[in-house]
Amino acid sequence: MKITNIECFIVPPRWCFLKMETDEGIVGWGEPVIEGRASTVKEAVEELTDYLIGKDPMRIEDHWNTLYRSGFYRGGPILMSAIAGIDQALWDIKGKYYNAPIYQLLGGACRDSIRVYSWIGGDRPSDVGDAAKEAVEAGFTAVKMNATEELQYIDSYEKIDQAVSRIAAVREALGDYGGIGIDFHGRVHKPMAKILAKELESYRPMFIEEPVLPENNEALKEIAAHTNIPIATGERMYSRWDFKKILSDGYVDIIQPDLSHAGGITECKKIASMAEAYDVALAPHCPLGPIALAACLQVDATAHNAFIQEQSLGIHYNEGNDILDYITDPSVFLYENGSVKIPEGPGLGITVDENKVREMAKIGHSWKNPIWRHKDGSVAEW
Repeated sequence: MKITNIECFIVPPRWCFLKMETDEGIVGWGEPVIEGRASTVKEAVEELTDYLIGKDPMRIEDHWNTLYRSGFYRGGPILMSAIAGIDQALWDIKGKYYNAPIYQLLGGACRDSIRVYSWIGGDRPSDVGDAAKEAVEAGFTAVKMNATEELQYIDSYEKIDQAVSRIAAVREALGDYGGIGIDFHGRVHKPMAKILAKELESYRPMFIEEPVLPENNEALKEIAAHTNIPIATGERMYSRWDFKKILSDGYVDIIQPDLSHAGGITECKKIASMAEAYDVALAPHCPLGPIALAACLQVDATAHNAFIQEQSLGIHYNEGNDILDYITDPSVFLYENGSVKIPEGPGLGITVDENKVREMAKIGHSWKNPIWRHKDGSVAEW
């Protein structure tokens, strides 16, 4: 079997899908994208396509290593996202060839389903208490929210109090034991992160996410000393080499690699196993489309340390199109009692609606994240 064609589709709301064809008629799908840089990742895929055409899609490990190691300059969000989408499509083809879900080819499942959480609130959190109630009514047992708006390196206790009051409202809506993930989103610098983490402890969050930017991960040591809340990070880390130091340092409790950013199924399975050796949990990042979610669930099925899965149904970014719009059988992502079953169909376990993909690719998108500024005019972290 040989790869004959690779095609990318930029589709709303902010995704990029990849279709890989073979001479035996088996087609694989992937989702190579960086939010806000979809066209750049698409171009990177096209640069890698010359190597892949004519190759045997079954040699996934060799293709991964060639795409990564044959370039003198390696890693980073663009290249690793391009490799991720290609890798997902290769695994999809291999699963379809053997008529088995990908998890069977990775050693078999260690779970039948996994807990999922729902996003509440937008980029500027407000009315999250009511949104949390709606999530509970929809059957979710866990939610995630942004902790704050923009914060200066040293900011006011007023903003801390506002953030705490929002989390208090969510805790009231979820009851004593509902899971609350609080995403600092890298918006909070170390001085304020220490204060905020300590203030939030009484609300017993499930985790705090990206309490500082990944380029400031050395600050996690000090933040961990100020709180017992589990610390999560990793959505802006792109390979096992990026994760190596934070795992060995021992200040992170949950890693969140993104299967459309961090080298795909092949790499994230390895990252998950590395984390397990350090007694660190796995919660893959996935505010993306259905292909990315399906890939996450295949890895979740085989990773003993996976405990919850992000998913984007109804997220504030999905204006006009949502994850169920691009697949022929939406029931594959049926959430029941706050969990979703691992898809059992061949490959990724979903069937992409190619007609819908092609129709929406004519519209495309040019989504960019907002640019925020502080009152003094300086650029703020979004």
